[in-house]
Amino acid sequence: QLVESGGGLVQPGGSLRLSCAAHRWPLSFEDVGWFRQAPGKEREGVSCIGKGGGTTVYTDSVKGRFTISRDDAKSTVYLQMTGLRPEDTAVYYCAAQADCETWLTRDSHTYALWGQGTQVTVSP
Repeated sequence: QLVESGGGLVQPGGSLRLSCAAHRWPLSFEDVGWFRQAPGKEREGVSCIGKGGGTTVYTDSVKGRFTISRDDAKSTVYLQMTGLRPEDTAVYYCAAQADCETWLTRDSHTYALWGQGTQVTVSP
């Protein structure tokens, strides 16, 4: 199980940092990805970070605004989000065993839930 946190309500242009923590096993040997699901929409891959942090991928709509990072000593992956837009409103989830090479192109139904997610709402 993974535990996501850090969501909230922010105004457009604001920032949030999401955290994804594993409490029962180390994440250090796995790719970890973030995906999101907005109301009435399919799940969408947002970002992924490879083992060791050497590989990062982002969906086009968040490039330059979001930054993924990891702290393997804490078994935690972060998603720093800046320049938030109303269209970023969604529940954000993280997933282990992500496979960053295919993270952004897989079918929506293959994004499995590993935790409860964290709500991000961007609104004036």
